[in-house]
Amino acid sequence: MKMDRSDGGGRAAVVAIECVAGGSKAEEWSGAGGETAALQTGDILEEVTFGGSPPVQAPFKGGRAGVMKCLHSAFKRGDTSVLLKARRGGGGGGGDPSAVIIELHACVVPHPPAGRRQYLLRSIRDPNYAVALADRSESECIALQRSRSSRVVCVLSNTQVQDGYVSYPWEKKMKELLRTSNSSCFLSMLILPKASDPSGTRYSSLEDTLSRANAWFNSSQASGVPIAFSSLQTEALLTKISGETASSTVNMGSLADLSNLANVSLYGFEDYHGVDIGVVRAVRLWYTPKAGEMPLEIILQEGDTKLGFAISRTEEGFIYISSVTDDNSSGVAAARSGLKELFKEASEASKRLVISRVGDEKVLPWMVSTSGAIRCFDTVSLSQKLSLHRHALKPILLHLLMWETPPSSPTSMAKSSEATAPSSLPFELSPTPSLVPPSPVDKVLQDLVYRGGAEGGLTRDTAGDVSFRFHNFSITRNWV
Repeated sequence: MKMDRSDGGGRAAVVAIECVAGGSKAEEWSGAGGETAALQTGDILEEVTFGGSPPVQAPFKGGRAGVMKCLHSAFKRGDTSVLLKARRGGGGGGGDPSAVIIELHACVVPHPPAGRRQYLLRSIRDPNYAVALADRSESECIALQRSRSSRVVCVLSNTQVQDGYVSYPWEKKMKELLRTSNSSCFLSMLILPKASDPSGTRYSSLEDTLSRANAWFNSSQASGVPIAFSSLQTEALLTKISGETASSTVNMGSLADLSNLANVSLYGFEDYHGVDIGVVRAVRLWYTPKAGEMPLEIILQEGDTKLGFAISRTEEGFIYISSVTDDNSSGVAAARSGLKELFKEASEASKRLVISRVGDEKVLPWMVSTSGAIRCFDTVSLSQKLSLHRHALKPILLHLLMWETPPSSPTSMAKSSEATAPSSLPFELSPTPSLVPPSPVDKVLQDLVYRGGAEGGLTRDTAGDVSFRFHNFSITRNWV
């Protein structure tokens, strides 16, 4: 069965081959050896045969669209095996003796990216090789065939880098490569915008939220929490709004409204169901320990009467060890673990021992609500949990946020002084914490310099060491 060709001569419309995926098996195709052994872009389709049906020969009525109709009909009836014959070379049609006929045994497969009822012809022996069809003039096809470089350029322009999924041993990596198994070292605080009225229909600006994040971080450092600024980002939280809240928010109905969103903490839009959706712009503050986290294991024994230390909480929500008993009897677990010596060194240097984890669970503050309240862990329930460890004789693993230690030589001290000079940035930036394993308990704070004084607050020694002064803390202690 033949179809009509649109016009004659070198401008005659033909159905041309377009290679969309390459193959590696040249023996798939019959014909001459070498370069001509595979169908290439620019080859002219001469014949299509579906199974035992009579072949459909060029010229094809409707060009590529006509062939696609035939492929669609064959695909619907399940006759997906097809034999293609294409011509390469010659300028006078299929009767030209210089022309080479190349065959391809393929199957018909859908090609959704090209649209509905669009198909590719994929090699049966090499599924990596596939061709598509295109309408071209015969002169264009001949030009492509004569120039290999043109064909390479054409293939290059149509070739895309493929992506895919590969398996990854997450459980193994998380167990072996994290300091605390299955727990990250990334620390952050999420600050929600503050409600401007009791009804919660209006919220403060983004600048106000950023200012509160800045104040919380600076206050945490001033209260003795050894943290350093890492990064800051806004975070979009979706919520359903209605009534006065919907009417008071900035409407995000078009691109023209983008300029109104620069400093708002809540804006809204309407979805296709007519529901008002609000987007709350919170601020997430990322921070890191000054010198990493140090694990401290407290081994419990039969006959232990108490753990021997008390915990308290700062205004910013950080839990720290506020007292350690002086009792050296065998029934006090803190005396055996080295916590007493560590706390003594910290007290002499006016340092604070902030607890970051109990076991594998982080006990750091993590959110500020719209009312301004800080969400953090309760010291009473934590004290009860630690006491249960003592009764169950289960070891307690604490992680403490550690301070920087001063340089050991005058040269390195001078360099440290330059590196730690006061900054004009809103946050005090610090070097990335070292990944070197922490020192033993009795060596952690041996080089810290004590600076006395009656005033409270945070001060930095001009020689480059990191001594601080903290006094007059009046926070309730919880003994365990």
